[in-house]
Amino acid sequence: MYVKGRISMNNTNQKKKLTTAFGIPVADDQNSLTAGKRGPVLVQDVHLLEKLGHFDRERIPERVVHAKGAGAGGYFEVTADVTKYTKAKFLSEIGKRTEVFARFSTVGGEKGSADAERDPRGFALKFYTEEGNYDLVGNNTPVFFIRDPLKFPDFIHTQKRNPANNCKDPNMFWDFLSLTPESIHQVTILFSDRGIPASFRNMNGYSSHTYKWYNEKGEYFWVQYHFKTDQGIKNLTRQEAEVMRSKDPDHATRDLYDAIERGDYPSWTLQMQIMTPEQAKDYRFDILDITKVWPHADFPSIEIGKLVLNRNPENYFAEVEQAAFGPQNFVPGIAASPDKMLQGRLFSYHDTHIHRLGPNYHLLPVNAPKNATDNSYQRDGSMRTDPNGGGGPNYWPNSFNGPEPDISAKEPPIEISGQADRHQYTHPNDDFVQPGNLYRDVMTDQDRENLAGNIIGHLGGAQKRIQLRQTALFFKADPDYGNRVAKGLKLDAKEVEKLADMSHDERAKATS
Repeated sequence: MYVKGRISMNNTNQKKKLTTAFGIPVADDQNSLTAGKRGPVLVQDVHLLEKLGHFDRERIPERVVHAKGAGAGGYFEVTADVTKYTKAKFLSEIGKRTEVFARFSTVGGEKGSADAERDPRGFALKFYTEEGNYDLVGNNTPVFFIRDPLKFPDFIHTQKRNPANNCKDPNMFWDFLSLTPESIHQVTILFSDRGIPASFRNMNGYSSHTYKWYNEKGEYFWVQYHFKTDQGIKNLTRQEAEVMRSKDPDHATRDLYDAIERGDYPSWTLQMQIMTPEQAKDYRFDILDITKVWPHADFPSIEIGKLVLNRNPENYFAEVEQAAFGPQNFVPGIAASPDKMLQGRLFSYHDTHIHRLGPNYHLLPVNAPKNATDNSYQRDGSMRTDPNGGGGPNYWPNSFNGPEPDISAKEPPIEISGQADRHQYTHPNDDFVQPGNLYRDVMTDQDRENLAGNIIGHLGGAQKRIQLRQTALFFKADPDYGNRVAKGLKLDAKEVEKLADMSHDERAKATS
């Protein structure tokens, strides 16, 4: 039951058993069903599909995440030869330009939220290529909070509103994060000054996920995308953000539109990290774990292109609000990796677009292919606005000249093995190495001071037991990190260190 706006356990000591919506017991709610320890995710994971399917339909008609956004049109121009890595035609020659539509957004807030909230920023691109639309859906951070899609609805719920009092709740927010150690890397980035970009023009964009590129020979490579802003990184401190939220809650949306209107076209340089399958086999970090980065010392990035935004939308609703980006939209030469979070998104984005915009959302002008033809056997459905295939066949195979599969679009196979099970994450590198390196080696002392101050201001609203549990995670990343936060929250540093030395289960039990 709910008491005074707080989520409360049932008064009885007997815990309820988790089930599906049909009352079927759930054995594991933390690990998706995968083929082998590293995936990919199996479609027979009906619990995952039910959970994501229901989550996609929780808000009508606002996006469940990325509700508030700004968008613009432009182009992408190739500046380097990458044909040895990919056969994607829009990347086939230096100087080639492809029309693009971009949407930037906050993630957790509602459509009416302020642009200066502390939140990741969405960075979504739609390339209108001659082989169909290619969508790249990323963020302004290179990592994410979780690495398994089964946790995603729960994570987003904690970023939203308390189900009893409909208010943002630091207890929900930090309770989940403190029980999910893999989140520590993204939390460290989010609560640094990078957590509030000064504008959409002054932030980078990252694929976050690992993707597969493959060439004409059938050779494949693992890649990550980094769109580096040419305007320079600029962020707001928490004090500046507080002023901006009241002064102009739409400041970033306005800034993007006004910059393009006056001819100050924002641009980004695309840099790629590329890894061979052989290099990936014994690499020290799991390249399919979205909570990790590939250190540039190991895999230096190469510059391959330029993104320029030079056109404002003529109508916000028609283009920005109805734009639907789906990571399942690949073109020949680019494909998915077995990354579990990416595998979940391949289903969830398309599913939620069907719910929000209808089964024919691909016919809306902003989503329709502009430089390729839609030759599918999908027919009928609400809001069908094209000829609906005319009198042609609506099935395959057929002998009436209907469109047929093109074997040249086939991607090279990757080897998959292992038992179909809900595998726990077992990669030898723990979740605290990279955030610790970020804290010690990348941040200045002023950065570290701001980070601690930002965390203290937010975490201070949570219960003490949650403060202790979360601060222990900061301590595990770096003792100075944990001690700074503990001091600001007036926590016992020895108690924090003791919790940090415990296993995850012991720490959770000690602070329950």
